[in-house]
Amino acid sequence: MKTYLVTGGCGFIGSNFIYYMFRKYRDIRIVNVDCLTYAGNLENLSKFNHDDRYIFVKADICDSNAIENIFKKYDIDYVIHFAAESHVDRSISGPVIFTQTNVLGTAIMLNAARKAWKGKSDKKYLQVSTDEVYGALTNDPKTFFTEKTPLDPHSPYSSSKAGADLLVKAYIDTYNFPANITRCSNNYGPFQYPEKLIPKIFDCCCNLKEIPVYGDGLQIRDWLYVDDHCKAIDMVLHNAKAGEIYNIGGHNEKTNMEIVKSIIDYVRSEINPKCSEELITHVTDRLGHDRRYAIDPKKIEKDLGWRPETKFEDGIIKTLEWYKNNQQWLENLSKRK
Repeated sequence: MKTYLVTGGCGFIGSNFIYYMFRKYRDIRIVNVDCLTYAGNLENLSKFNHDDRYIFVKADICDSNAIENIFKKYDIDYVIHFAAESHVDRSISGPVIFTQTNVLGTAIMLNAARKAWKGKSDKKYLQVSTDEVYGALTNDPKTFFTEKTPLDPHSPYSSSKAGADLLVKAYIDTYNFPANITRCSNNYGPFQYPEKLIPKIFDCCCNLKEIPVYGDGLQIRDWLYVDDHCKAIDMVLHNAKAGEIYNIGGHNEKTNMEIVKSIIDYVRSEINPKCSEELITHVTDRLGHDRRYAIDPKKIEKDLGWRPETKFEDGIIKTLEWYKNNQQWLENLSKRK
């Protein structure tokens, strides 16, 4: 039985990844390490509370003793490193914690894995990163981020993720460490913390609150359904050559305003007929707000045969249906700071 160490597994993508892995594989064990900050929610994975294949450990990835003890106790085969501070607005108002968690935490994870895996084979570490490390693109629809695009982060968040990526690359180059880096576009789906765009707008629409839109709302993002991302991570983890970097994108470029209007249409039709575009309020744009992100996923398509399977028009309905059926979950998390 192979043992997977998932960091930040009580968060949005981590929770979905654990569900994905247990759907696909029977004979595995997952150790979920999460320090349960505001965005980590144990309820996400309550289904597995009595499953012998699932182990939860409350620990901080910046605690080197705790992390090393986990490697000693559970004989880890794979690491999938999701744990990170990830909200850009929070990084602007409080950048130090982002550096601590995202850079120092990654260094501690790498060091613990390297120490535990010395002299062993068939191990793999996967750094889950973001397209934001590349900076911004022009609005030219023919331009995309590739794995060769230079890193040019613009926020404390993306800078800390770029720093973490460079640490992973240094371990690969210096120690021949068995790792990969994946960089994804904007994820959406169940369990996303309500400070993020889609659940936040959904909550505003349902409760007829003002819908805040940064600037003109024409910032463009490439949207990736979270299950498609989980499948890509699984494929890179098990099939990719160590040292390779892969961009994971959804081929779904949308402006923020398009996203907002699609949520308004859904809520007006399915939940609250009083919801309308009159709720939209344009607010001062975010500092250093990147205009456009878009990923070219040709490398992972060519090397591993992965392709995004979920059209945005289908994925957004699945996502909003989930929030509709889990409004108490959304309300409970919305109260957190």
